[in-house]
Amino acid sequence: MYPAAFDYKRPESAAEAISLVNEFGDDAKFLAGGHSLLPLMKLRLAQPTVLIDIGRLADLSYIRDAGDHIAIGALTRHKDVETSALLRQHVPLLADAAAHVGDRQVRHRGTIGGSIAHADSASDLPATILALGAKLIAEGIGGRREIPAVDFFKGFLESALLPDELLVEIQVPKMSNAGWSFLKFNRRAQDWAIVGVAAWRDAGNCGVALVNMGSTPILATSVVRAIADGASVTDAAALACAEAEPQSDNNATAEYRTHLAQVLVKRALETCSR
Repeated sequence: MYPAAFDYKRPESAAEAISLVNEFGDDAKFLAGGHSLLPLMKLRLAQPTVLIDIGRLADLSYIRDAGDHIAIGALTRHKDVETSALLRQHVPLLADAAAHVGDRQVRHRGTIGGSIAHADSASDLPATILALGAKLIAEGIGGRREIPAVDFFKGFLESALLPDELLVEIQVPKMSNAGWSFLKFNRRAQDWAIVGVAAWRDAGNCGVALVNMGSTPILATSVVRAIADGASVTDAAALACAEAEPQSDNNATAEYRTHLAQVLVKRALETCSR
């Protein structure tokens, strides 16, 4: 199908993009890599009357050392996240997760901010930044605000971003020497994960989040608490789905997803503990 008719705007800066979305309101949508929005438009599940193309805004494409965290511009391509020496050194879990996104064409065009702002629970990067305890920086006409990842994902394809806000930066804490693992199970290499796990562990601290186990990415807080209380990896992994709400679909039943999540969490924690 073809999308409904729309006007096209191409701002020269993030400030201009925010001004445009403030002008057109709910009728406008930001366009970055386009891998999430354009398919919805072709199916007419989304029908914006104005597209604001931010894909070429150089001021939102960067990876910087910011002391205790790495700052990543929202328009940084997946491929740049995957290959960044800075991320490989300080946040290797995120770099590895980016390498699992789609295929090479997708990774060369798609952006980390687009993936996160789309808030699809089946995507790899939202769960990964949730496990890492990242912060999201949103900017609107009234200025910037900081949103913890744990408060960012509100529902299916729904985030905490206001209609006139643009996600401009992702701030990811450095992992120091923590062990880490990103695992996902899918039928084909380029498919969405049936279930995925992003995990890290450093002594008694850890973070675990699940891909495609609910309407939002799931932070497995019961697993984290169990590890902090000294539970074995096996016992902690048995709690993998305590916060999840798995659904049945053409790829897997809810029961299969539950079992798979427990298996993957156990494997991920074992890898983190080596």
